[in-house]
Amino acid sequence: MALIVQKYGGTSVGDTDRIKNVAARIKVARDEGHQLVVVVSARAGVTNELIARAKACNPRPDSRELDMLLAIGEQETIALTAMALHAIDVPAVSYTGAQAGIVTDLVHTKAKIMNIFPTALRNDLKAGKVIIVAGFQGMNEHGQITTLGRGGSDLTAIALAAAVQADKCEIYTDVDGVYTADPRYVKDATKLNEISYDEMLELASQGSKVMQSRSVEFAKKYGVVFEVRSSFNHNPGTIVKEEVAYMEKVIVRGVAVDKDQAKVIISHLPDKPGSAAAVLRALADASINVDMIVQNVGHQGFANVTFTVPKDDAQNAVRVLPAVFAKLGGGEVAAFDNIAKLSVVGVGMRTHAGVAAQMLEALAEAGINVELIATSEIKITLAVSRERADDAQRAVHKSFGLGKKE
Repeated sequence: MALIVQKYGGTSVGDTDRIKNVAARIKVARDEGHQLVVVVSARAGVTNELIARAKACNPRPDSRELDMLLAIGEQETIALTAMALHAIDVPAVSYTGAQAGIVTDLVHTKAKIMNIFPTALRNDLKAGKVIIVAGFQGMNEHGQITTLGRGGSDLTAIALAAAVQADKCEIYTDVDGVYTADPRYVKDATKLNEISYDEMLELASQGSKVMQSRSVEFAKKYGVVFEVRSSFNHNPGTIVKEEVAYMEKVIVRGVAVDKDQAKVIISHLPDKPGSAAAVLRALADASINVDMIVQNVGHQGFANVTFTVPKDDAQNAVRVLPAVFAKLGGGEVAAFDNIAKLSVVGVGMRTHAGVAAQMLEALAEAGINVELIATSEIKITLAVSRERADDAQRAVHKSFGLGKKE
């Protein structure tokens, strides 16, 4: 008998028939003698619908009230899933994030999990019940509902697996596992049998939609091995685990594209110590994540700085920076949302040269211009036009031979 944490995404619980299918899968595992903690997302499309309703009432809704609203989606799913289990004689009980003991920091809409107190969960598990927990949400120390940001149900599942010391963690989604590229755009993308935490983290942070990056980071920190697999079949998925030596034989593990990006250009910034720091501090204080920073050599006392931010944060960056410029004595800002980030990832890049050259050559042959370049030990990221992003990932995927079977 094992203690298993399962997570089902929005597509897996998209309607009542799919919720019944999830319940049937849970029953099979329970009949095998396993204890189960099941994390569910809101039904596919519900969160977007709730956000649209919020913005119809107020174009800039208060973040606390937005959390109150968005938490509804998962609460609907936990209740329906518990009801579906009751209908097939499986004892189950639903928990909101707060009831499950998930405590977060004070930030609304992008909260971080600070602690989990799973006493109530353990008691119901001992009583033979299946636990259904609302993903994506928790409660701060003031008793306020908070949400964890997009893909937060993955984080809920990984964190609960660590808290209850689960034997297995299974992330169920609408794909068979982690692929070398998005199979919707790269037809010969292949499924990976396994991938390291670091590789998965880089792919997730650079646009891969399979996992949420914070959940992978949490899994690495607490050593939670998990499997990404489909809820629509019983095929083996992709195991995400600590890096082992043989993984370095594969130079590039996968390609990711993030089209939800914007480029911010700051011009006429006073070229003096502290200017860039003041800009980045203001953006950090506004909870805006900055990536791919390029600063040119100062000329005639001024410098230009270019960086990327999530598309939804671009206008917020434009809004907060003029106050900084006023203090610095100069600066102008403009945002452009016509870019995408293209990344190749692989732990083998640590010990192999020429990856960047090969990537740039592939794009040159496809007639695709590169706007920005950023590198790390196991990742190379380029900014390209959004219109050519799919062409770019196909060209790079082919260049590295990722369409070949493992």
